[in-house]
Amino acid sequence: MIRVLLADDQHLVREALAALLGLEPDLEVVGQVGRGDEVAGAVARFRPDVVLLDIEMPGLDGLSAAAGLTGERVIILTTFGRPGYLRRAMDAGVSGYVVKDARAGELADAVRRVHAGERVFDRKLSAASLSAGANPLTGRERDVLRAATEGGTIADVARRLYLSDGTVRNYLSSAIGKLGARNRAEAARAAESKGWL
Repeated sequence: MIRVLLADDQHLVREALAALLGLEPDLEVVGQVGRGDEVAGAVARFRPDVVLLDIEMPGLDGLSAAAGLTGERVIILTTFGRPGYLRRAMDAGVSGYVVKDARAGELADAVRRVHAGERVFDRKLSAASLSAGANPLTGRERDVLRAATEGGTIADVARRLYLSDGTVRNYLSSAIGKLGARNRAEAARAAESKGWL
């Protein structure tokens, strides 16, 4: 029996996934959590063979939660079929990446294959990830650009991130230049569309 832990912030989605996987004779959902910051504790408590993580969750995103696990086999299960997210997932050491519009049988098969030690990634998304290239933004440029999308002035962003106004301007200017954008809103849209934020 393959023991599975589900982590998704949408309760209905989590319950539906548990019901679908529960129909498989060799799969058992041993635990469910709705926040990314609950994943490590649930892994210690339930000792799953495979962890299914959504990307967007409160507390801690799924990619950060995956990066914090050591030795567990992790599949990212998400609505975000973006090349940048796939690349970040691979950097976090996940074993698989499945988009939520996959058929139930494909998800069950991915769980089995990852449990057997294989890596499972969508071919089209993998090809798109390779052609999109690596994320050109530094971690701090991503932080500043993400904070800028939440609104406010340069001074507001600087206060939130404990930086000077000039440093925020420099990071934004660098990010805008790297993305070939005209302004921070355009840069944020470009980075988000590729999964780089």
